[in-house]
Amino acid sequence: MDFNRYRDVLAERVGRLALPFDDDEYARRRAQVSAAMVSAQLDALLVTDAADICYLTGYNTFEVSVHIALLISQPGSANEHALLQVPSIETGPAVTTARVDEVVGYRWEATNGAVEQMTQRLVDLGLGGHSNTPDSAPRLGTDNWGPALRSGYRDALAAALPNMALIDASGLVDAVKIVKSEPEIAMLRHSAEITEAGIASAESLIAPGMTDQQLAASGAAALIAAGSEFMSLQPIVTTGWRSSVIHCNHQRHRVADGDPVFLEFGSAWHRYTAPMMRTRVAGKPSDEMQRVAEVIRDIYAALLEHMRPGVPIDQAAAAADKALAPVADRAFFSGVYGYTVGIQFPPSWVEGSGYIARGVEQPFAHNMVFHLPLMLRIPGEWGIGMSNTVRVTADGGEALSGNDLMLRGSSD
Repeated sequence: MDFNRYRDVLAERVGRLALPFDDDEYARRRAQVSAAMVSAQLDALLVTDAADICYLTGYNTFEVSVHIALLISQPGSANEHALLQVPSIETGPAVTTARVDEVVGYRWEATNGAVEQMTQRLVDLGLGGHSNTPDSAPRLGTDNWGPALRSGYRDALAAALPNMALIDASGLVDAVKIVKSEPEIAMLRHSAEITEAGIASAESLIAPGMTDQQLAASGAAALIAAGSEFMSLQPIVTTGWRSSVIHCNHQRHRVADGDPVFLEFGSAWHRYTAPMMRTRVAGKPSDEMQRVAEVIRDIYAALLEHMRPGVPIDQAAAAADKALAPVADRAFFSGVYGYTVGIQFPPSWVEGSGYIARGVEQPFAHNMVFHLPLMLRIPGEWGIGMSNTVRVTADGGEALSGNDLMLRGSSD
């Protein structure tokens, strides 16, 4: 059978699978996005990021390298319509998981067919444009700064529908996603528990002579055994001088006596990730390592104090800068004290809807959730990283993960 018949038979025999949240949660998200579309005077929105589509519809798959698009049209009206466009190999996940009005497939091996298909759907929905007057042209929003919108697709749509205005709607869905609902907070708490189990498993094996590969394997097995799905980032393990090089990972290196071992894990529970960093030393930590760890705890305390609704993010970053100052000339720090996390797919667990850094004047809001990646690297020597995933509350930051941010040796 062809993929259209496959889609229809699955819909008949399997139907829609249970989703992680109830219908009211998805309706709330869609309503907020629709309201934002109306405010932006958009007639339709093209959502192309897999995490955004999952957030709005429940769509779930491990294949996120292909072009997919959610078209939401006529927002806020009784005729609002949600169409999910996927390649032929994705019609199964789409029809069984996504809460949409229509699923359409295009041939996986012929991506240009996706443009032709979407062009016709836009015309059918009355969004093809019938006027050369810019002010009356239908307005289609696209996420121009997102990671998943293909320029060839967008340009071809623009060429095929010259009387339709393509509007940069970057950040429209992010502005809704950045504040988590209570059911989402519960997902992140459970994800954090699984993450901790994975880190604990790897940590228990740290000793001279072990390899970073063995530690990563133990941690990954524990994550999956505790319930993690396929992760947005696989477990990160580095040791010795390699821990001072940002974005290294396990590569068959052996732990030496006195080496710090850096662990950064993040499980996926219904695609929600609450990452955590921990560093343990194979032996006894040096006095300088402990001084750096103390600076990390000072930075962390400064951030938690400022993570309250209404406080500008820049203020939190400024306080963190002050705590970092004693080692700022010796240690490398990325400049980002936190980034939002939530629902995500590979290749990263970073949600991208918000960052804690200098110059960000956006205020914190209740139930924003950030991973605070406090990693200080002495170039060519070692790095110390410790973190939690933290929720914004009226009383300051609340850790959802359970790291005490203490640097210990393997014999402690």
